[in-house]
Amino acid sequence: MLKKLIPIDELLLLINSGKAETDELKDYHDSDIAEAFRNLELPIAKSLAKLLGAERISEILSYNEDAADFITELGSEEAADILENMESDDAAEVLSDIEEEKKDELLSLMDKDAADDVKMLDSYQEDEVGRKLSTSFVSVKQNSSVKEAMRQLIAQAEHCENIATIYAVDANDRYVGAIELNDLIIARNYIGLDEIIKRGYPSLSDTDKIPEIIGRLEDYNEDSIPVVDKNGVLLGIITHEDILEEANKQREEDYAKLAGLVESEDIDESLSKSLKKRLPWLILLLGLSMVVSTVVGLFENLVSQVAFIVCFQSLILGMAGNVGTQSLAVTIRVLSEDNVKNKRSLVFKEIRVGLVGGLCLGILSFLFVLGYLYLLKTLVFGQALFVAVCVGLALALSMLISSMVGTLVPLIFDKLKIDPAVASGPLITTINDLTAVIAYYGLAALFLSAM
Repeated sequence: MLKKLIPIDELLLLINSGKAETDELKDYHDSDIAEAFRNLELPIAKSLAKLLGAERISEILSYNEDAADFITELGSEEAADILENMESDDAAEVLSDIEEEKKDELLSLMDKDAADDVKMLDSYQEDEVGRKLSTSFVSVKQNSSVKEAMRQLIAQAEHCENIATIYAVDANDRYVGAIELNDLIIARNYIGLDEIIKRGYPSLSDTDKIPEIIGRLEDYNEDSIPVVDKNGVLLGIITHEDILEEANKQREEDYAKLAGLVESEDIDESLSKSLKKRLPWLILLLGLSMVVSTVVGLFENLVSQVAFIVCFQSLILGMAGNVGTQSLAVTIRVLSEDNVKNKRSLVFKEIRVGLVGGLCLGILSFLFVLGYLYLLKTLVFGQALFVAVCVGLALALSMLISSMVGTLVPLIFDKLKIDPAVASGPLITTINDLTAVIAYYGLAALFLSAM
């Protein structure tokens, strides 16, 4: 029977009624049950777990980000039984959110193979591929015949969800290549596997950094990618679902950094946790803003002589910030694609964009300011011309500088092996405010002294 696509409220009503049976719930998708599960009272959630059994509830909890909270409410043996039925990477993720003492207890109660897999994943750093690998895969010996390989597949398939791609290894379990299930099924029984092994199939090192290779993984678009150690021994796979999850997580983190946060926020987070993420950047930006204000203060004599010049400060600062943010967004995208040629030409392209755009908008702003001050404010033509020239030139210059800053800062960060997304929108905007203020009032002071 097809899994039902239903409103979560309907499923919640069924579960809360106490009349749900295993046969009824098997027709619902695990993701729907997981969504309902998050809204259940603890006693009902425990009853549902017992009803469904360790194997099914382990699949459901893999969709639940709060699985660790539920696991800690169960008896240790029941919790260990659920964890050992999970995919190794899911179990490791759940256990990472549990206190160390409780985690050690659960590992000691788990099946040895399952516990060893989790410990292996824990040995890697959070951003390494090895931390995300799954040990649910099928491998066959490369010197096997097709018939022998089919026997090996059948023997392993019962315990593996990922059988669409089969991995060939040598006598020492070193990765050789991949075999599509379809190719194995239609191959003649008497031929050797060498004829259908794809040796160009990509693989990853267990110590590869996820942020550095996630774009390449998306490009492959394979259902799974094998992961090997430094000796080439096949350790596991990273699935397409995990790749998409990591890619989305990376984009969320980059978006958070572009917004001036140290990491992404959850809508349910506490006030203190949200402030902890936001305050570091805000304190830095406050310091930079004070520098901007100090620079403006240095030109108070100029402002007292030509008061109208202050009216157009926000125009210069706003346009400089907009251009810098645009250049930053383009640069971050190019860096994420890891295209060397684009990196080299990007700076010159953004300089041209900033220069031409600045000249166009500088001319427009010159005409607008001159007409506004002379015709509407009836300012003396000489003074109106002075302010209009300052605004036009400062706008052109600040847009050029902002394009360069928005491009060069993330490129420098990338060169220094610092996440370029750290060159956040607010940081670039504040730096551009500083350069725009210096350009605007500096030009005004220069012209005034010349006059």
